[in-house]
Amino acid sequence: MKRILAKISLFLLTLLLFVSCNAVKRVEAEEWLLTKNDIFLNGERISENRIYNQLYQKPNSSLLGVPLQLHFYNLARPNIDSILSEKFLQNNQKRERLESLLSRKQLDSYIKSRIEFNQWIKRTGEAPVIVNREDTQKSVNRLESWYWNNGWFNVETDYQIIPSQKKDKRAKVEYYVETNTPYKVDSVNTDIDSGVLDSIYKRHEDEALIIPGTQYRTLDFNAERDRLTSLFRNNGVYNFDQEYITFDADTINTDYKLNTTIIIPNRQASDEDSTYRVPFRVHEISRVNVFTDYTYSNRYEPVTDSAQVDNFTIYSFNRMEYKPEAIIDAIFIRPGRTFSDIARTRTYNRLNSLQNFKYPNIQYTQDPGDTTNTDLIANIFLTPQPKYSLGFDFDVSQSNIQKFGIGFGGSLLIRNIFRGAENLEISGRGSIGSSTDAAASKEDDRFFDISEIGADLKLTFPRIVFPFDTEKFIPKYMSPFTSLSLGVSTQNNIGLDKQNLSSILNYRWTPSRLLTNRLDLVNLQYVRNLNIDNYFNVYQNSYSELNNIVQSANVVTSPEYLNNNGRLIIPQGAENFIESVNNADNTTTGLTAGQRQNVINIRERKNRLTENNLILASNYTYLWNTKENLYDEEFTRFRFKIETAGNMLYAISEVAGFEQNSAGNYEILGVAYSQYVKPELDFIKHWDLGSGNIFAFRAFGGIAIPYGNANSIPFTRSFFAGGPNDNRAWQAYDLGPGSSGGRNEFNEANMKLALNLEYRYNLFGALNSAFFVDIGNIWNVLDIVEDEASTFTSFSDLKDIAVGSGIGLRYDFNFFVLRFDVGFKTYDPARSTGDRWFQEYNFNHAVYNVGINYPF
Repeated sequence: MKRILAKISLFLLTLLLFVSCNAVKRVEAEEWLLTKNDIFLNGERISENRIYNQLYQKPNSSLLGVPLQLHFYNLARPNIDSILSEKFLQNNQKRERLESLLSRKQLDSYIKSRIEFNQWIKRTGEAPVIVNREDTQKSVNRLESWYWNNGWFNVETDYQIIPSQKKDKRAKVEYYVETNTPYKVDSVNTDIDSGVLDSIYKRHEDEALIIPGTQYRTLDFNAERDRLTSLFRNNGVYNFDQEYITFDADTINTDYKLNTTIIIPNRQASDEDSTYRVPFRVHEISRVNVFTDYTYSNRYEPVTDSAQVDNFTIYSFNRMEYKPEAIIDAIFIRPGRTFSDIARTRTYNRLNSLQNFKYPNIQYTQDPGDTTNTDLIANIFLTPQPKYSLGFDFDVSQSNIQKFGIGFGGSLLIRNIFRGAENLEISGRGSIGSSTDAAASKEDDRFFDISEIGADLKLTFPRIVFPFDTEKFIPKYMSPFTSLSLGVSTQNNIGLDKQNLSSILNYRWTPSRLLTNRLDLVNLQYVRNLNIDNYFNVYQNSYSELNNIVQSANVVTSPEYLNNNGRLIIPQGAENFIESVNNADNTTTGLTAGQRQNVINIRERKNRLTENNLILASNYTYLWNTKENLYDEEFTRFRFKIETAGNMLYAISEVAGFEQNSAGNYEILGVAYSQYVKPELDFIKHWDLGSGNIFAFRAFGGIAIPYGNANSIPFTRSFFAGGPNDNRAWQAYDLGPGSSGGRNEFNEANMKLALNLEYRYNLFGALNSAFFVDIGNIWNVLDIVEDEASTFTSFSDLKDIAVGSGIGLRYDFNFFVLRFDVGFKTYDPARSTGDRWFQEYNFNHAVYNVGINYPF
């Protein structure tokens, strides 16, 4: 191992020396490659990214000090056209020889491909950043502007280009900034011509963003301009625009204090060839007209249907397909109310969220019947989407259950099914595959021997459907929705062959762009296992452990439990052996205490995974997400979820006096229902470090505590660790619980802690990379599991947190990211204490993950 590490180190050192010499390959004799920028603020070197981001010229991007993109660019030939022309076209003898082997067209195509490949290298790489005095002066100007805009009006700047002492065509640039005394805001006065604007301003003066006593910032003044524009337009001033606002700042003989005057003149109007100013006025909405089936082609056609409701007029060019009340419910522009930008924005958002219309268009016009010229008519043009939409999907997959699988599905979306903008979605899904023989019958020689089929029905209402009015708690501007869904599925030759029935009554609403709330008032799931006799065919690890115990030297058990090879017969022999150990009936003897406990643990896990599940739960999710769009690289995401199950059923069972089974649990339809509480916290933070460098952080914690009618958590509600979106040094379900070492095929538990750190950077073009560290594990706590290695009993068990680290590649296709990660077990809690760090830290024992998009 030491020799291999030495060879790798020697190779990396040689490569580093080679690329270091090659970096200035395309730098001319009288030029310098920019290697570093230093900024000195009042004589002290600083390292703030926000200041360095002001510089116009920055060194080539690098990884561990190596400018990979620059080296890739240097692979391109600078004069490829003339080189190829001289090599193939001007050399008559060589050209004739090639043309005898290739046609002239083929030769031209070859030359063209060489040129295009050379150009691709240049586009993908990064040209050397050459020190340029003009660009350096631009950087100085930017620095000066940044400090001026933050209150240092007397800032002084300079720079110096410092060539390398090695005279190797490299140089760095030092920038010098002397800020001097900053200016602070002293007083804020107003000069507002319009009495209407002045009155609105004074009512909201305490909300001002320019605050006396604070240091001047241009951004504060810009924000105040935006605030005032929004304030006036949301208080009825339809004609107002931010260009009307100017600031007059007095700094003469003020002892570094700034006296500000906000100036807003009257509105400019025109009449033929003359212009004049008129005071701003508050405008009201006199009428709202809604065209429910507007298209460009029917814009001149006469309307054939209309309805008048609450001073709204609803028009249709054909038969009206929507209930007027459903349309009005989505509109916040109301007759008799003052004009408001907020009302228009909320109307746009609500109409778009209905998924019934495309390109809503809202226009305001002066009411010709109003002599004061203050009334507005709002015209809302809606273009319906197709009533029916079909969707199909198809995928090919591979897993530890199937060697090869084909999945397929389809969906039908019916819009406006009850004429109230309700949407009904009917979907079906299915899959067929070839098993790994873990679950399928050995007598079945078909290639496609496993299958799954399911169907879902989802009905969405654009309001809260509840026995009483919820408008006071969840107003319409929060875009409330109610969804009722029903799903069924069945499996054949997959694991224990399950039938699944689920039903959810869900409410969701968004109080702001950042905040989303979701409440599953009813979340019902019934899981029925059809083939529990197949348990030991599926969970081979448990079966192997039992056989190892049976074949121990001192263990004696009934020959009826064993086949001719001395292995337990599936299923009856294995089950009888477990029960004989559990009951201590002397059929099985010679077990150690540890072996007996292991058998009991296997029995508990088998009972839990083979029992049918009835889960009647409710849950609430709070999601705060500052990410503005797909390309936003700096954001915060916080999710809190709490779920409770079985409480209502338990109360009914207690009041009704239901009988309990032999285990002391109540049953519904022959199934002991689950009862638990399950809180989760998930926090994600991304920092944009500039130049394609991102630092991403995630922390997760969750626990599911059984109580009352249950002493364990259903498999579908438990936690697992490992996999491409968790701890990438372990495969999914392979990590934990605790230090147990992942003995089972599917390791899960009812408590989880996870922490992920990832540094992402660009290599070249659309190819990115990342270093990551994943920390976490799962444990059993407060449930039926008694295995000491798997349970969390005190904070000292945090020593069993696993650590994985690694590197990954990501290729950005714009609409999705293809991800490849290599994870190494850095700290493995399954190993003995003192032998956990960096054991088997090599590619032979690495875990390779392929995923779509980033893990968090």
